[in-house]
Amino acid sequence: MKRLIVDVRPGEYAIARLAADAPVPAGLLDAAGLVSVTRTPDELSVVCPAGVVPDTTTAQRGWRLLTVRGPLEFTLTGIMAALSGELAAAGVSLFALSTYDTDHLLVKDADLERAVRALRANGHEVAEP
Repeated sequence: MKRLIVDVRPGEYAIARLAADAPVPAGLLDAAGLVSVTRTPDELSVVCPAGVVPDTTTAQRGWRLLTVRGPLEFTLTGIMAALSGELAAAGVSLFALSTYDTDHLLVKDADLERAVRALRANGHEVAEP
């Protein structure tokens, strides 16, 4: 695996689950930072800055965002597998998502320091705010 540059993004993130037929919350896509909305037949999942998480009974706060510096070519393989494996070996659980340009990993705030150490130990550069 080639050496990657991973940026630790500032702020707290949240991951929420809404009903499958719920509308995308008004104004959510106007929030600064990463916002991801994914609809499946079973749910509407939202990843967003914690300050704008929609009112829902199912939300987890306290996540930190790590972004692989991109853009990444679609021909590259194994990036998410390598990073998730390195974090798993360090005992860090994650929530992963990809965008057109790059890959993103969310780790619990309590695990951030361990995640950064693991990535650096595996040869990646980690830039913190």
